[in-house]
Amino acid sequence: MEQLLEILSEIQPDVDYETCTTLIDDEWLDSFAILSIVSELEEAFDIGITPADIVPENFNSAQALYQMVKRLQEEG
Repeated sequence: MEQLLEILSEIQPDVDYETCTTLIDDEWLDSFAILSIVSELEEAFDIGITPADIVPENFNSAQALYQMVKRLQEEG
């Protein structure tokens, strides 16, 4: 989780990822940030994120992103 938070903070440093649960709903992340996150997560965690994975439920919080990463690693 710590590595994930570091990646998120590098991409969009003005967000409190530890408490925010509306990253998409409140438009904290724009499409460029989402693409950057996808790219960084794929590289850092050796996973493949498909368009089907890029939904608000997976990107609204750091915890949701972490759960997606864990799931994709298990499926990997």
